[in-house]
Order: sequence, then structure tokens, then C-alpha cells
Amino acid sequence: MQTSGFKSFLAKYYLFLAWIVAIVATGGSLYLSDVLKFEPCKLCWFQRIFMYPQVILLGIAAYRSDRRIVGYVLPLSIVGGLIALYHYAEQHIPALARVTPCTTGVPCNQDYFELLGFITIPFMALVAFALIALLLWRGGRAYDEVAEAELAYDEE
Repeated sequence: MQTSGFKSFLAKYYLFLAWIVAIVATGGSLYLSDVLKFEPCKLCWFQRIFMYPQVILLGIAAYRSDRRIVGYVLPLSIVGGLIALYHYAEQHIPALARVTPCTTGVPCNQDYFELLGFITIPFMALVAFALIALLLWRGGRAYDEVAEAELAYDEE
């Protein structure tokens, strides 16, 4: 039994693709703060804490084809994604601004920019965390399915 082209591609490159997402997210956050001078709020810093290590971890794992990294990186993406989800909700639900951890400095509910009426910096972070988590979860499953299909094909 042959596997689909997309599944084979995903099985082969999911660590690399997740690494690219982490690089783009990290580069984007550095561009926003260092070039455009958008000062990050406290929740933005927490999201960075969960994203930045993934660049190094996924880069090493992609280079070594080390699938064991998923157990270490997936929790970083899930927790970072939950923080981004809360941050996004805080920007769109005014009542959440009263229970924010941003009591000093830049307010967490401030929108530096909004594209298409809903895309904000926390939304982009949420998408990046979700993409990494999805790639790691589905890529690992595709890898197992492709390996199983190749083993069954070899036995025939």
C-alpha cells in the first residue's frame, strides 16, 4: 500500500516546517519590537519565553531528524498558545482588562495594529503556536503511518 504524497512530505519534513514557523514567529516579534519600536507587554514577553527556545530545539531536532523532541516542544507550544489565546481575548473582551497581569508598563489590551478587523499580534502568535503544535502532532502520526505502510509493503 502506497501513502499519499502529502503524507509522505509531512512525515519527512514536519520538524523542519515547525522550525520554519518558529523562526518566522521569532523574527516577526523581534522586527515588531526592535525595528518598529512596539514595546512588548507582559503577556507578549511570556509568549516569547515559550516561542524563542523552539527555534533552537526544533532546529537541532530537524538537523538530527530527532523525533523525540516532540514531547518537549509540544508543551511549549500548547502553553504559549493558551497565553496568546488569553491575550487575544483580553484585547477583544473589555472585562478581561481588569484582571490582566499588565498592571504596569504597556497595557496588554492595547492594539498596536489590527489587520482585517481581527488579526493582531497575539492572534499571529496564536496561529504560530497552533501551527507548530499541529505540525508536530500530525507530522508524528504521518511519520508512523508512512513507516508502517513501508514495512507492510516490504513484507509483500
